[in-house]
Amino acid sequence: MSDPAPAPIQTRAGLVAGHAHGALTFYRDIPYAAPPVGALRFAPPAPVAPWSGVRTASGANAPQRTRTVPQLDAAPLIGHGWAKGDDYLTLDVWCPAGDATARPVMVFIHGGGFVVGSKNASVQDGASFARDGIVYVAIQYRMGVDGFLPIPGVPTNLGLRDMIAALGWVRDEIAAFGGDPANVTVFGESAGAMAIADLIASPLARGLFQRAIVQSGHGGMTRSVPVAQRLVKAMAKRLGITPDRAGFDSVAPGEPLLDAVEQVSLPTTRLDLREADGREPVFGISRFVPVHGDDVLPLAPLDALKQGAGAEVDLLIGSNAEEMNLYLVPSGVRDKLNTAVGKLLAWVVLRKSQPRAWSVLKAYGMGSGKRAGQALTDAMADLVFRWPARRYAEEHRGRTHMYEFEWRSPRFDGQLGASHGMELPFVFDSLATCTGNEGLCGTAPPQELATRVHAIWVQFARDGSLPWAPFDRDTRTVYRLAAGEAVTEPPMPAAAFLP
Repeated sequence: MSDPAPAPIQTRAGLVAGHAHGALTFYRDIPYAAPPVGALRFAPPAPVAPWSGVRTASGANAPQRTRTVPQLDAAPLIGHGWAKGDDYLTLDVWCPAGDATARPVMVFIHGGGFVVGSKNASVQDGASFARDGIVYVAIQYRMGVDGFLPIPGVPTNLGLRDMIAALGWVRDEIAAFGGDPANVTVFGESAGAMAIADLIASPLARGLFQRAIVQSGHGGMTRSVPVAQRLVKAMAKRLGITPDRAGFDSVAPGEPLLDAVEQVSLPTTRLDLREADGREPVFGISRFVPVHGDDVLPLAPLDALKQGAGAEVDLLIGSNAEEMNLYLVPSGVRDKLNTAVGKLLAWVVLRKSQPRAWSVLKAYGMGSGKRAGQALTDAMADLVFRWPARRYAEEHRGRTHMYEFEWRSPRFDGQLGASHGMELPFVFDSLATCTGNEGLCGTAPPQELATRVHAIWVQFARDGSLPWAPFDRDTRTVYRLAAGEAVTEPPMPAAAFLP
């Protein structure tokens, strides 16, 4: 016998239906902005048109094309690809059943390099947070060309503007679902975490959340508008259109556009996105990222933090110990570089993003006994993720705590390790989604660790408390989640090569 359906909830735009799941209630695909189509496609998020009756779920998500990872089931992390439909600026709400009010709220922003991903990916099932008394919200946003390409004549950072609109919806509506709009924690992983780090620095997001958890992210992956517009021209050339709003308006969201996104994203595509200092801040991982120099991000995030932006936000930020293993181990790139010509190839790979590539590789042991592929993997883990997260923590003027997730997956003969994305099933207490012969975590991940990590996230959302001391540039306290201990962490070799 199924659980009785809960009564619909009245929002400002209309009634939304909930679905009972035991002691929890799930509300799916609630629109926080109008569908981004027609004249609204390249416009800031617009108010939702009111509806009559009870709203039904659309099931759509942002246009995207997912990629397979050799011998690894990535669907739990990024979803199953594009579910077509116009009405995808939506969010889900999981909440405990009952009449309790003023519950803590957690808003999750998914990752995926700003080009793939969905709130529906199974690893981030919000039921675990609702089970523990949290009102959980997961959002979708514009990605790729529509969300993060600074097309002349189009407002910049539309994807970030979508997130700000969703957080405005939470402020205005979440009390009806039992949540406390004055106790909101925003959290995300990878691109979602990068976005949150940007929102902390944005004057347009001020006051929309009180706490933030940044998982494998930081504020270092933004581009200046002039550099990012090189990507606009490259995309327009491939599409045979003018590099402006009229040109991109002529190409509907769909396969030809996704083909062009895929082509410009190939590592073999000749596209110079280096800034004036010779660095490419995204290291080729994604072409599509937020830009600074507009009203959303007037300054690069680190510069904004130095001026006190986001000081009112309590911050938990961290990284995984071996982030780049996800990119370089399953693909076989690391092992291909562990060859006689590996040193030269490793230099070629890194030189595209880092002007002092040879010095970086030497600092990470190449030429001193460490094979070139491993030196590159270790260096990029620190350059791309770990050290920029520490730099963000150093510059944040508010209360800041830092973690490191160091549990090592046994996948790929133990070589996947504490890779990018590995903390997600532990944070969400959703190990079953990533367990198995092709699962991220292998066949027997430790439930005790998931129980403990999840509880840390829940407690931080409740009242901001954490079981270790804050981080600052002098004490450098980092909490190792698997070991359950706080350590003093020295600066990394990467510190000499990044601002």
